[in-house]
Amino acid sequence: MEVGSRDRRVARHRWYGRAVNTRVVRRYENHLPPGDDHPYRTGAWRPNLVEYDCDDLDVIEGRIPDDLRGTYLRNTENPLLPAIGRYHPFDGDGMLHSITFDGGRARYRNRMVQTTGLAAELEANAPLWAGIIEAPAKSIGLDGWGARGRMKDASSTDVIVHAGKALTSFYQCGELYAHDPRSLEAHGAEPWSKGFGGGAGVSAHPKLDVNANELLVFGYGTKAPYFTLGTLDANGALIREVPVPLPGPRLPHDMAFTEHYAIVGDFPLFWDPALLAQGVHRPRFYKDTPTRFGVVPRAGGETVWFDAAPTYVLHFINAYEDGTTIIVDGYFQEDPTPKPDPADGPWAGLRKMVDVAAMRARPHRWRLDLATGRCTEEKLFDLVSEFPSIDARVGGRRYRTAFAMTAKPGWFLFDGMARFDLETGAQQTFTWADGVYGSEGPVAPRSDRESDGYIVTFVSDTNADTSECQIFSADHIDAGPIARVRLPERLCAGTHACWAPIA
Repeated sequence: MEVGSRDRRVARHRWYGRAVNTRVVRRYENHLPPGDDHPYRTGAWRPNLVEYDCDDLDVIEGRIPDDLRGTYLRNTENPLLPAIGRYHPFDGDGMLHSITFDGGRARYRNRMVQTTGLAAELEANAPLWAGIIEAPAKSIGLDGWGARGRMKDASSTDVIVHAGKALTSFYQCGELYAHDPRSLEAHGAEPWSKGFGGGAGVSAHPKLDVNANELLVFGYGTKAPYFTLGTLDANGALIREVPVPLPGPRLPHDMAFTEHYAIVGDFPLFWDPALLAQGVHRPRFYKDTPTRFGVVPRAGGETVWFDAAPTYVLHFINAYEDGTTIIVDGYFQEDPTPKPDPADGPWAGLRKMVDVAAMRARPHRWRLDLATGRCTEEKLFDLVSEFPSIDARVGGRRYRTAFAMTAKPGWFLFDGMARFDLETGAQQTFTWADGVYGSEGPVAPRSDRESDGYIVTFVSDTNADTSECQIFSADHIDAGPIARVRLPERLCAGTHACWAPIA
């Protein structure tokens, strides 16, 4: 079969005695090195090369709840070509996976994110851009994208649904690529996104305020003012673009918001300025430099800054207003740049770059008092975890419950889930068997009560070489899945996911 060709054949697979309609839509050739031993292109991170349409998926345990109606989407780093030099797992090409539930039934789709960079590399049959841990100068003859420039915009980090579009994004800025949330039909890049922030593009982690029906976006780069905040209206149109000046180039990955404010982080983990002047993009943690939080009025106005203890926040949990105080919850890293372990051999440096356990990331709270200009902070829970989720309906508002993923020490792999009650301090956990890994688990609500509903996640079993979708009761994740749904093949590990209800 010709590489990348469309395959319209329909297969009838039988899993546990029940027929499932599966259509192979497209196959991609594996260009990765023969005998590849890269830890983030093999094992749980082995890329998928086939796009599927699967209807009436097999329920192998339990029952899909009748009131579970919507689509779970996950974005995945899924490299199709070798790297120029060293490969970082976040460099991989985007692949979207979706499972839609309605009436107690489920259907699955997956598609590569058809970025401009991927199309160019497939046409060249070779990599054209160096990844994040290689020098930009190694990219071949093309400027590219990204906060630093000369990178491929893989659009492989995040996914969010707004104005009827599933928007994928890249962790170091690029264009937003739009898709139908359920069929995953590609609609191309959002026209405004490439020029956002003076051309730096849009970062991963656009923030959806479902109450205001607005999407907040941000971008950053190496040119002043170094950070830009944007607002999209209910129709997905960019209605506001606000520069937020920083002291120099920074590396934010997330932001938070309340009903009236956006919260921006200026963290002491950024490119070494002396090396950056020489064209070298090497991050350094300045442990004696305070963290700063900027409170930006969403309707326009002057940013108010607060100093806090030095750290790096990869992901925020939520934020809300309490009188004149802004409550900001997120993950405090005790060691943002853990030292490599020689026992990890040639992959030692790479492993520590993405080792959440070694960073000792824990839920944390900052109180930013607009009346006094004072910041106070405290640890919320002792459990090392990351990749938090909340009921989207309480985003930017006072809330009670948060969910997160636990990570296998030494790896960027999710070995379990956690549920936190911020009122009582109660905590639930669930851990998969060794060699079984989950995906970020958003809340799928079923009533007006916060977090009353389900947690949905894709799970990959490297022992059995299979994947499934697991559904948990959001009130009792520690009881294990209430339903397990078979997927057509084992999915590559990845980063972020979201839930989109059916209107």
